Amino acid sequence: MIHENTGKKSLKTYLNFWNAVKWISLILLVLFLVYPFFSIIFRSFLTKDGGFTLGNYKTFFTKAYYFRTLKNSLYVSSCATIFSVMLGVPLAYITTRYNIYSKKLINMMIIMSLMSPPFIGAYSWIMMLGRSGLITTLFANIGITTPPIYGFGGIVLVFTLKFFPYVYLYVSGAMSSIDRSLEEAAENLGSSKLRRTLTITMPVIMPTLAAGAIMVFMSSLADFGTPMLIGEGYKVLPVLVYEEYMSEMGGNANMAGTLSVIIVLCSTTVLLVQKYAVSRRNYVMSAMRPPIVEQVSTIKRILLTAVCMLVSFIAFLPQIVVIITSFIKTNGPIFVKGFSLESYEKIFYKLSKNITNTFLYSSIAIIIIVIFGMLLSYLVVKKKSKLTSFLDLLIMFPYVIPGAVLGISLLVAFNKQPLILSGTASIMIIAYVVRKMPYTIRSSSAMLYQIDPSIEEASINLGVSPMKTFFKITARMMAPGVLSGAILSWITTINELSSSVMLYSGRTATISVAIYTEVVRSSFGTAAALASILTVATILSLLLFNVISKGKISVV
Repeated sequence: MIHENTGKKSLKTYLNFWNAVKWISLILLVLFLVYPFFSIIFRSFLTKDGGFTLGNYKTFFTKAYYFRTLKNSLYVSSCATIFSVMLGVPLAYITTRYNIYSKKLINMMIIMSLMSPPFIGAYSWIMMLGRSGLITTLFANIGITTPPIYGFGGIVLVFTLKFFPYVYLYVSGAMSSIDRSLEEAAENLGSSKLRRTLTITMPVIMPTLAAGAIMVFMSSLADFGTPMLIGEGYKVLPVLVYEEYMSEMGGNANMAGTLSVIIVLCSTTVLLVQKYAVSRRNYVMSAMRPPIVEQVSTIKRILLTAVCMLVSFIAFLPQIVVIITSFIKTNGPIFVKGFSLESYEKIFYKLSKNITNTFLYSSIAIIIIVIFGMLLSYLVVKKKSKLTSFLDLLIMFPYVIPGAVLGISLLVAFNKQPLILSGTASIMIIAYVVRKMPYTIRSSSAMLYQIDPSIEEASINLGVSPMKTFFKITARMMAPGVLSGAILSWITTINELSSSVMLYSGRTATISVAIYTEVVRSSFGTAAALASILTVATILSLLLFNVISKGKISVV
């Protein structure tokens, strides 16, 4: 009898709320992340007739047309990373170490350049430096020929201005938390400021700098919109994946699968190398004495502010361009003199469904992300086990999967019985949830680490069940972190293109897809109006995030 009761108690203990969340989450992640990804891997080893082959990989590495795109992708990503570091590190040093003017405005413009739609920068620079661009025409009138924005140079320019904020944000945080006693010791030994920076400051922040650089590299490697719009003859892997799968000749899903696997292998390899390098050279210190902001002379202060303002303004310029051009009159693909609301009238008449879809799908995705983000972050932080560690790994895996690859994976997995989702709103919402949940998970986890476990223990000791304790006490205390992550997930979701362009149908197209198609059709006025809606929504979301996070803006 005693044995029977013990068994019942054991079963009841096992079948609790958190174990249910754990297994439901695992099943959903396996279904919508692991299964689709393995489906695309499986397809990469098939012939068009369904037989097993290594021919797709052989074709990739032996045919220059394919292999060149890999070299192009790695080259453009490497260059963008180097230039982002060259831009982001000095900017972070100036803003954290000197009493420059308008730091909040500079931070907001830099964050906005990162949070904008990935193709808006390319579109805006076409408007300015394209063959008939404003700046191109202006200089042509005085006999000066500007370099073209198209091709390798243009892609690197747009990537650098869009992604250097990763380096800036990571390095700013690291430089603000360095214990100043290290630099003071070097100064007392007669070391110059430049030498202190190179021998003390830079080595200490190197792991953080490497993390920012890797974010730039992986974001550049995965970006679809920019090279698609301005690459022209310079083709990279994400564009080739799209073309292989969506080809007018019927496409080749098997070859697209091969390309997808290669992209993921590249990004995973780079991430593992970075983690290995950082693990061999890491520093731990107390931040009890953070660096003092140096008070410089008025002239130096103005000059340093001007430098930071110039860089942040150039990075933010695409947002300004799209808003201004959205009010300029158009005659077909050509802008003409005068201002009007004609472009807005067109999009609300012809493309209102795209606007509705964007905010509806994103809202549904965010609700799911918030609920599962809170529960999963609690499991990862408070209920540590081998299974929750595996869940954490799965949740972070989308970081190394480009949106186009995830889109193809979902299409390959769910375009046949028993579960057909292709062409539906559901498949787009699933893609958004899978890709954007890491933001909320990480911010929620960070907040959980700050909550004293004794608060929950006191509630449970008073007879409140663990589930009620979580929803009544822990969830409320997690709210600021959850909302901060949710807003960042929301911003990136409404701006999502790479997965949307693979998954949409005529009735599920979003604003990002509409902007892309309008630019391809040379309908620049309507594209600008649509982009302006996203820009305004992003700015309002960032302002809300800034209020919730009490001015501590961060996306990492």
